[in-house]
Amino acid sequence: MKGAAWHPKRTSTLERILSVRHLRWLEVDWHVLLVALALLGIGLALISAMDDADLLWGREGQSSVQFGRHLKTLFVALPAFALGLFLRPRWVRKNAWLVYGASVALLLFVFVPGIGAERNHATRWIPLPLLGFDLQPSELAKLGVILMLAGVLHQRRMKYLSEWVRPGLLALVPMGLVALQPDLGTAMTLAPITLGMFYLAGARGRQIVGVLGAVVLAGVLAFQVGLLHEYQLQRVETWLSSWGADSLIHGRNGPAFHTFHARVAIGNGGWLGTGLGQGVANEAAHLPERDCDSIFAVAAEEGGFLGGMLLIGLYALLVVLIFHSASQVRERFSRLVVGGIGIYFASHLFVNVGVNLGLVPMTGLTLPLLSTGGSSLATSLLALGLALGLSSHHEPSLDKDAYGE
Repeated sequence: MKGAAWHPKRTSTLERILSVRHLRWLEVDWHVLLVALALLGIGLALISAMDDADLLWGREGQSSVQFGRHLKTLFVALPAFALGLFLRPRWVRKNAWLVYGASVALLLFVFVPGIGAERNHATRWIPLPLLGFDLQPSELAKLGVILMLAGVLHQRRMKYLSEWVRPGLLALVPMGLVALQPDLGTAMTLAPITLGMFYLAGARGRQIVGVLGAVVLAGVLAFQVGLLHEYQLQRVETWLSSWGADSLIHGRNGPAFHTFHARVAIGNGGWLGTGLGQGVANEAAHLPERDCDSIFAVAAEEGGFLGGMLLIGLYALLVVLIFHSASQVRERFSRLVVGGIGIYFASHLFVNVGVNLGLVPMTGLTLPLLSTGGSSLATSLLALGLALGLSSHHEPSLDKDAYGE
């Protein structure tokens, strides 16, 4: 109509945050999702077999392993995957500090009397009875660190020392809060995530090795002067003394209990394994946390050496495919986020498998997508959705990397 005023189409708040229209469905890395679904399926099979074994051996109601509860938790956590998939890269980039700030706030809330729950001399959880699981803020903090570091590092090339200060401090804040809980396992994953993202942002290998050496030296000094908690010192001492069979057997009813039973289960698997739901891990049920922290030991016993290597290979394939997805993203912020998510899965794989094999001091850390635990499952699904979504959204970018490749 002549003379009519033109008004631009208004975008709702929800449309600025989530978008199905901008997702390039044909370019979604479906192979990454297929590998993740395979790992989820393996985890469900292992946990179902544990539940059946408890029923068979008369431990119903006495064990913490409950397949029905894990299945319910999975369905509660699935919307996190959809959320990550449909989040618009522009909104994520502008609001990365919100996720980071929320994760830091939750880390502080666990210390508030009446909010945080203490278990095994650690305050790491916030009970959420309506969701059916307890929130572990340190899990969300990993994703918060990835997003915040990507937001800072996408403008830096890490060539000068001054460029290390701000991202380093941003990573140290949640690390320090997690250390106060205390939670050594999460700290062991936050460190490689941070250094790995520095490397992806352009830091030189020599710089990374230097920082890593300083971290190791600080850990040794903390061990020497007694800054670690007594149980942490005991874990390190047990790990150092458990390389020999005699020392391991001697401490099997004491500090080396967990390590001993994990290695017994893995060794009992032989080449081909004992079969699903069978073996000492499920029959005797002496292995602590067999449905979460020790799930690799159960898988290695029931699948044997070949099954254990297949599981590691499948998980490593997931990591490699995520890194490949990151390499195909032209916009720098999204590329750093997707790469950081790849490091997240890789660090969990290394620490969890290393602990069960005795290569790393004993610490509680899940194997995402396989282990039980609502916070771990929701965070890993959200991270997976983000990796697929950020690498597949079609939005214009003025980032110079988008023109330089």
